[in-house]
Amino acid sequence: MAKKNFYVVWNGVVPGVYASWNEAKAQVEGYEGAIYKSFPNREEAVRAFNDSPWLYVGKNAEKNKKVSIQSIPEIIKDSLAVDAACSGNPGLLEYRGVFVKTGEQIFHQGPFEHGTNNIGEFLALVHGLALLKQKNFNIPIYSDSVNAIKWVREKKCKTKLERIPENESLFYMIERAEKWLKENTYTTVIIKWKTNEWGEIPADFGRK
Repeated sequence: MAKKNFYVVWNGVVPGVYASWNEAKAQVEGYEGAIYKSFPNREEAVRAFNDSPWLYVGKNAEKNKKVSIQSIPEIIKDSLAVDAACSGNPGLLEYRGVFVKTGEQIFHQGPFEHGTNNIGEFLALVHGLALLKQKNFNIPIYSDSVNAIKWVREKKCKTKLERIPENESLFYMIERAEKWLKENTYTTVIIKWKTNEWGEIPADFGRK
């Protein structure tokens, strides 16, 4: 009998665990930044899907293969993790939020032209704060960006990026985010993700 693998798609059209390559392939083929890997059984696949993909793929996989986010008691599993990725500086920017406990992508925005990673990290944090308040979810947010956390607390995106026609829509989003921070209060706790201890944040795009 042929060996049956299971396939984890962390970043694709529909992230999840798939029982056949054809199903998984449909989620990742042509999808920019797709992250996926095969596993010998469903149990390992499900466990991996609930972890950060960077424990299993990329240059840190071998070093971190025995480490599991779910096994680190210090990490609050019922939480939201946010991150951004920018192809160039400035360049194409996108950001997203991921539920730490399951690895499910909760929101994704972009790509936006002529942005920076710091802007994306800031917008991701504000997006997360606004969403959690709207849904009345009392869970913390993890971010690995010191600048973004500081900017959110100061209610100001202190980017030095020049405003040009190509990024006008991005600056409009910044203004909306700053306005939301000034007009709203929130009880959500923002926690700095300890990358050196825990590995890449679950919302990482894997483009380092």
